[in-house]
Amino acid sequence: MHNNGVVMDSYTLCSSLTASSDVKAVEFGKQLHTQLIKSGWSSSVFVGSALIDFYAKLLLINDAGEVFDEMPVRNSVCANALLSGYSEAKLWVEGLELVRNMPMLSLNYDNFTLSATFRACAGLYAIDLGGQVHAKMIRTVHNVGNDVFLQSSLIEMYGKCGLVQKAKQVFSMAGFGEDGDRKRDIVLWTSMLGIYGRNGLFIEVIRLYQEMLMEGIKPDGVAFLTVISACGHTGQVNLGMQYFESMVCDFRLDPTPEHYSCLIDLLCRAGELEKAWKVVNEMPYTANGRCTVSMWGALLSACYECGNVDLAKLAAQRALELDPQNMGIYVLLSNVYARYDMWSEIGQLRKVMKERGLEKDVGCSWIGVVNKSHNRLTGFDYTCMSSPDSITKNQIRRSS
Repeated sequence: MHNNGVVMDSYTLCSSLTASSDVKAVEFGKQLHTQLIKSGWSSSVFVGSALIDFYAKLLLINDAGEVFDEMPVRNSVCANALLSGYSEAKLWVEGLELVRNMPMLSLNYDNFTLSATFRACAGLYAIDLGGQVHAKMIRTVHNVGNDVFLQSSLIEMYGKCGLVQKAKQVFSMAGFGEDGDRKRDIVLWTSMLGIYGRNGLFIEVIRLYQEMLMEGIKPDGVAFLTVISACGHTGQVNLGMQYFESMVCDFRLDPTPEHYSCLIDLLCRAGELEKAWKVVNEMPYTANGRCTVSMWGALLSACYECGNVDLAKLAAQRALELDPQNMGIYVLLSNVYARYDMWSEIGQLRKVMKERGLEKDVGCSWIGVVNKSHNRLTGFDYTCMSSPDSITKNQIRRSS
């Protein structure tokens, strides 16, 4: 179009920017940015939103922020596009600061804004602020039952902050539409399943999965990942195998490497190393089912626990064929040798590592410190969020 002298409109530019972000064409997107500035489209709120979305999806957050700051006219869509980028980059503090500034920019909160705020609160474990945003949602959003993702974000916020019972209460009240009918979407079920799994309530995962089936909800791949993993933690090998077979036979879902990893972990936890070896070797070589280093690593770790040195060697060999530079595999195999005083094998292993220029990294730990006396977390003071009536009246101010 440009070479043939065809004038580009806002629809063309927005579509091109969306396509550029989908295929990760950074340079072409930046050329479009230059072209739209020259042609005067930088003042368009629609083109500006598409441009922010382009940079945000590619995690070029600084560029997205500059575009947002330079826009002469902004709306909530522009802010939400930037907020989405902050969420993807896990820049929770910056996201909350943007939410705080929206009222001063005459920008209203919508359901997407609230969902992103819940995710930021979960990322910062800011449960007090999350509870106040929840109160804001109750007072201002009248069709919460129709927004599955908003409810899911709320459930995950409480669950990730360790308030499982609160998340369960929200889940129990979710799914009611304006007509009074109830239908809890698969997104809500998988959110609650994930909360139970992350908090070690594996029996509850299996119970909730069975309840989901009785309610007529078709499970997806995420639900199967959670329930098979729960079976592994509770030692229910046969049940986990049944769920894996049901996923393929009853629901016609193609297992991914993550599903096979869960199945292998299930067998390894039960000491069924031969079965795990068989599963890995018989796994179909397709785009969705290739062996990964993590699968062989799980088997290798189980061999260490069960004392199967021969199988450990085979698992390590297969893993190193996929990733010869994987330091973790060498460490695991070395631990197996050390456990049984196989010092000559350890010497040979170290020789191979040296030839390949590998060195074991020095371990370190990081901790986050919260000053409870000032209620500080990541530089923000949440004590000012005292009224749940309206989040627009509250401020998240920098701690001095």
